[in-house]
Amino acid sequence: MDKNFRRNREEKEIIKQFENFLRTNQNGFFDSRTYEKIIQFYLSKNKNNKALKACEIAAEQYPFSVEITVLKAQALSNSGKHEDALELLEEAGHMHPNDVEVNNTKADILCQTGKYIDAVAIYHDLLPNVEEKDEVYYNIGMAYQLAGQYKKAAAAYKNAIEININNTNAIYELAFCLDVSGELEASISYYKAFIDEDPYSSYAWYNLGIVYNKLTQYEKAVDAYEYATIIDDGFSSAYFNLGNALISIEKYGLAIDAFEKTTALEGASDEVYCRMGECFEGLDEFETAIKYFRKALKIDDKNGEAWFGIGNCLSRQEKWIQAAHFFNKALKADDNNPLFWQNLAEVEYQAGNIISSIEAYQEACLLDSSNKEIWLDWSFIFFEQGDHERAIDIIQNGIEELTEDAELYYRATAYLISAGKYKEAFVYLENALILDFEEHTVLYEFFPRLETQKALFKIIEQYRTK
Repeated sequence: MDKNFRRNREEKEIIKQFENFLRTNQNGFFDSRTYEKIIQFYLSKNKNNKALKACEIAAEQYPFSVEITVLKAQALSNSGKHEDALELLEEAGHMHPNDVEVNNTKADILCQTGKYIDAVAIYHDLLPNVEEKDEVYYNIGMAYQLAGQYKKAAAAYKNAIEININNTNAIYELAFCLDVSGELEASISYYKAFIDEDPYSSYAWYNLGIVYNKLTQYEKAVDAYEYATIIDDGFSSAYFNLGNALISIEKYGLAIDAFEKTTALEGASDEVYCRMGECFEGLDEFETAIKYFRKALKIDDKNGEAWFGIGNCLSRQEKWIQAAHFFNKALKADDNNPLFWQNLAEVEYQAGNIISSIEAYQEACLLDSSNKEIWLDWSFIFFEQGDHERAIDIIQNGIEELTEDAELYYRATAYLISAGKYKEAFVYLENALILDFEEHTVLYEFFPRLETQKALFKIIEQYRTK
């Protein structure tokens, strides 16, 4: 019989007995380890009141159990009673000053209450008393990270990795902190030092791949991930990341191979099926792509990326109305994704549903005002409808958000000239030419008449000679 099945059955029987005692007001008796299992069960189900009740009963029978005290503190903290939890742990700490679980739980609760530096001090005190020091350094890193001290967090994560190169949590967080603190590129030498020490460390190559990927050096990321898989052909995460990096350089066939290996090692998942769907879409094999997106939805019908992927395939085949249906499905799964709104806006526009398109662009812009394409496409709808004032207003708002983007200034110039506002247009044109002179050719798309193009050319050439 499967061990997990037997364990689950035993757990259910214990919980049933305990709850029966509660209903009948009987004084049940369990050994302390069983009480711990009961409390942990309730904590895992977020049933904190029942966990506390179990703690109270257990504490009456085992008043000196450190394990039950720690679990009670967790239940109190989960219920928002952080001060009570800390007070309980403080008392336990007087009796057991070097107990790892007491101090670790205290530090965890301090982090939950925003007292990150106090937590760091406790974690440091724990280091001499624990075997898995990498986990303590990881917790120190998380505390510093939550406090916004990314360089100190990175140093702690490095300590964790130097102790245990396989600490994947520390690896991921280190890359994030180095990225935020602008030190990601400098960390390449750090990972290469690991490789020089142990060239056959699959995790060292894998980590290097993550850094290259974050730096958008996808070819190098591919090489690093491939080395990781050569060293360890069962490294499913390396195959998955390899597939993603190959998508970034449009090597879709090779990416599919990598994802198939991921599936062979880990089993089917909606995430991998979505990536495979993306690959077949990149190969213009839309029917096969849709098949994989549907496979993802069979696993999780709330996967917005899968609904979006189907919509994208239909959009690329100019099936605008059908595409809009699936983009709306994607938004039901995740209405905070600006890309979903942007693509919905595009297909609604193509389908002739102007009002719906404008509304979708507005939502997309609220979620991602740094995407210039949204400002350009949204404003163009009004320009095309002859509402130059509204088009100008939207593009000016875009310039306020993206003050260094030349294309927005050129677009404002085009709209203002079309509205007859020449003096204002030339102010925007001058700014655009300063930002990116070579991009001025985008203006000619708005003025197909040769006479207008010649006039603009003369003005632009005068600026070139300044």
